Amino acid sequence: MGKARNPFRGLIDHMSEMARMREYAEGGGQAQEDQRRTHATAWVPTTDIFARGDDLVIRCELAGVRQEDIDISLVNGVLSISGERRSGLDDEELEFFTRERYFGHFRRTIALPDGVDASRLDAGFEDGLLEINVKGGANLPEPQRVRIRSQVG
Repeated sequence: MGKARNPFRGLIDHMSEMARMREYAEGGGQAQEDQRRTHATAWVPTTDIFARGDDLVIRCELAGVRQEDIDISLVNGVLSISGERRSGLDDEELEFFTRERYFGHFRRTIALPDGVDASRLDAGFEDGLLEINVKGGANLPEPQRVRIRSQVG
């Protein structure tokens, strides 16, 4: 059995990946990083997408996020995972020596294969790991090639 074709190559969460690459390239201190982050992109949770048989599985690491603070939606074939991780330290006056964990709102969007609707999705959350199962999502037809004409007009 050959290696499964990745139906998401080039489509997965383009905006989050671009933001992650920009942050890596720019480097800089904590103050610069905090300044670049906005209300909608306070942090981007790491995500694995893989096939399990005919199903597509999306695992999103959400350590420290409560289940009631997670929202999952599907609109026009785009799966959105959003929510908030709360620090619980807002009322205390603290002097941090190191602060590497991000808190606040997050959003992760993933374009799903054509024809996927909410009835094919199943989500579970345990030990800070969100797992979304897309029934039949890995069993996709081969892409159809479009021939390019040699002359325009």
